[in-house]
Amino acid sequence: MLTITDLDYAVQGRPLFRSASAFIAAGWKVGLIGRNGTGKSTLLKIIREEVQSGAANSSISLNKRARLGWVAQEVAATDDTIMDVVLAADSERHALMQEVETATDPDRIGEIYERLTDMDAWNADTRAAIVLSGLGFKPEEFNRATKEFSGGWRMRAAIAGVLVSEPDVLLLDEPTNYLDLEGAAWLERYIRKYPHTVIMVSHDREMLNRSVTHTLALEHQQLTVTPGGYDDWMKLQAAKTAQLTAQKAKQDAEKAHLQAFVDRFKAKASKARQAQSRVKMLEKMQDIAIPIAERTVPFSFPAPKGKLAPPMLELEDADLGYGSDAKILSNVNLRFDPDDRIAIVGANGQGKTTLVKSIAQRLPLMEGRRKASSSLRIGYFSQDQLDELTEGETVLNHVQQKLEKGTPEGKARAAAAQMGFPYEKVETNVEKLSGGEKVRLLLGLMAIDKPHVLILDEPTSHLDIDSREALIYALNDFPGAVLLITHDVYLAEATADRLWLVNNGKAERYDGDLRDYKKLVMQADKA
Repeated sequence: MLTITDLDYAVQGRPLFRSASAFIAAGWKVGLIGRNGTGKSTLLKIIREEVQSGAANSSISLNKRARLGWVAQEVAATDDTIMDVVLAADSERHALMQEVETATDPDRIGEIYERLTDMDAWNADTRAAIVLSGLGFKPEEFNRATKEFSGGWRMRAAIAGVLVSEPDVLLLDEPTNYLDLEGAAWLERYIRKYPHTVIMVSHDREMLNRSVTHTLALEHQQLTVTPGGYDDWMKLQAAKTAQLTAQKAKQDAEKAHLQAFVDRFKAKASKARQAQSRVKMLEKMQDIAIPIAERTVPFSFPAPKGKLAPPMLELEDADLGYGSDAKILSNVNLRFDPDDRIAIVGANGQGKTTLVKSIAQRLPLMEGRRKASSSLRIGYFSQDQLDELTEGETVLNHVQQKLEKGTPEGKARAAAAQMGFPYEKVETNVEKLSGGEKVRLLLGLMAIDKPHVLILDEPTSHLDIDSREALIYALNDFPGAVLLITHDVYLAEATADRLWLVNNGKAERYDGDLRDYKKLVMQADKA
């Protein structure tokens, strides 16, 4: 289906691919993995010919007549309805449906109807409704104008459009960044059943384990394809490293033995020829190289200053929202204690962010009471804060502003380095940072205050798998409380021991675990 041969590509002199090759067969569901900045999104652009490799020997070939589909960009905010833009995303179907209205040549009309039948064009409305519902749209929203939706929901519509068009090769770049846990679970099942080939960039470990048939790994400017999901790939890597380590130990011992003979007998005339033959053997030996794993800078959340007695915070009979005409949650009665680890679940738009904003006092209560110690310090992170970084200022500027006035520059640089910004990065303007680097900076700035509770609203959307693992370790080492909103099931299961459910205007404790909740979601989908 797709063949990549001797791909070479560099960005500003930094090589991303060196003679990289891979083959992907029809029907494979492929997870494209690799660290942030290695070139995964660039590879998708090269496949869809947005950028050219420029190397004479490089080639990327796709089966003839195979249709390539991807999410080009967020749907524009216009008067067009969600349903219309989703159906129009299949440009071939859209063009044929328009042409058949005006075509007069009988032969051409026959060709159009034959192609539309092959595409199952007449059932596109039904497919669109199924996909839109799976991604969280309500039936009454299908005919609302796109301008009435936020950017995140318009991006969901863009994802829906490419799914409905059912291309022969579907390219997805971090699709779960725009989905809640429910939408991600639906997409996982959809990809498994998708009738054609899928190549998906993802850092969602559970998604990769449950929805792909093969893993395409981008490491050290090379591409390798292995069967199975992410955990299968990890097992193969561990086995390969162990094998190489054993082979290298054996080779080192053999080299030492040969070198000892040479050193002992090279000056002895009767043994000179034998010594020389061993020198040649040593020269011909090709060193066994063990790939060096790239180090992930850990996250760090220091212990809070001073202990607080439980309950740490309570909401009593609270109504939450944005004014009398925009009440989101009613009669909320929740509390958390110093050692609580809580994941907040519920579909997008139900009020999870409204709840944590109210707890963090980013949003005033409409009614009820918020009871908390005057000493309580809250660390709050949300994706919205990525836009709060001051354009034109460096990483160092932001760290210095957060530290106590008069802190020596050396200490500020050391604090930045601990966040993952070494000497060559600390002077970088924040607008030039990657999404993952911005997340690291915001989490690091938040930690400076030594909060008693960390409130994290989708912290992993821009983090690669290794960075997500590092965040899990840091949260589990943190001795304070954690409130977490995430679509990453692996993160939630590894860090949370209780759930709050936000649904139908209510926020309450949920007695089951994440598996119980996912079963509930799947049963609702089937109903």
